[in-house]
Amino acid sequence: MSNPSILILPGDGIGPEVMAEVRKIISWYGDNRDLAFDVSEDLVGGAAYDAHGTPLHDDTMAKAQEVDAVLLGAVGGPKYDNLDFSVKPERGLLRLRKEMDLFANLRPAQCFDALADFSSLKKDVVAGLDIMIVRELTSGIYFGEPRGIFEEGNERVGINTQRYTESEIERVARSAFELARRRGNKVCSMEKANVMESGILWREVVQKVHDEEYADVELSHMYADAGAMQLCRWPKQFDVIVTDNLFGDLLSDAAAMLTGSLGMLPSASLGAPMANGRPKALYEPVHGSAPDIAGEGKANPIACALSFAMALRYSFDQGAEADRLEQAVEKVLADGVRTADLLGEEGVTPVSTSEMGDAIIAALNESL
Repeated sequence: MSNPSILILPGDGIGPEVMAEVRKIISWYGDNRDLAFDVSEDLVGGAAYDAHGTPLHDDTMAKAQEVDAVLLGAVGGPKYDNLDFSVKPERGLLRLRKEMDLFANLRPAQCFDALADFSSLKKDVVAGLDIMIVRELTSGIYFGEPRGIFEEGNERVGINTQRYTESEIERVARSAFELARRRGNKVCSMEKANVMESGILWREVVQKVHDEEYADVELSHMYADAGAMQLCRWPKQFDVIVTDNLFGDLLSDAAAMLTGSLGMLPSASLGAPMANGRPKALYEPVHGSAPDIAGEGKANPIACALSFAMALRYSFDQGAEADRLEQAVEKVLADGVRTADLLGEEGVTPVSTSEMGDAIIAALNESL
């Protein structure tokens, strides 16, 4: 039987630096846990534009469709700000999501005890936080038609269309309910049914899926603006939040800051099962390309490492090994090892990007 396959797309800015540390971890699993992966690498974003004049070459897209999982670093940077919209680095990522049909974006917001003081909220509000936001990723206002900037009378008008079908809502709702069954068995669906017809449909369809297939899971509904307020007031009331593309973008970034650093947060984008039963999947850190610190060894590779942990769990059915990696990260943080984004308290050990990767490897070795 062949090894499971991974396509690595380091991207731009700090992407190659953090992905280098994930490569160490992937190699460790092959050497120590009999979990060997066939790893290939290619370009995306600005790096792909520099090489091919496009943010995602067709050959790379074809590879992404064939592998068991894609690991992506980050895309973009000021160098590409003046490019035409159609070839900006971010278009490469959007194409991957759309053509792989990665409709369920999983964004965990977990606050490690060692970092509770880094949150802008009080420690007792965030300590022990462990929630999951499931964002619909391939429809909604980012993809709906008509869209564009048009002339209307003597002025221009910008148009984006919020559009959802029942089937698009159903499948992301099922993803949220399935996740909840493996967690706290509780889902909160967020929309704006008070002012948007798409929100009315969203609420009706989520409720129908619940009543017909997941009556054992506790379901509540909340307007998305109220949800944002409640995330800041008492986030631990939530377990799984399911919401649309736009609100999911906003709410997941708000939840990210509850944990103290964007450098800590992974994500998974999952699609329909392939022939081998595994979902099409792309894993990436929530943070951006951080061009201001690229090449300086200051980047935090933990979000990228935890994204690989999500790959172990959701693409490779290796939940115990995902736990092992997450526990190794937790130990490193508890030992006071910190990259530049997590400094600011006494008694910590400042480390570079590669030294953080080495510390995680050492913690993995200790777990054997």
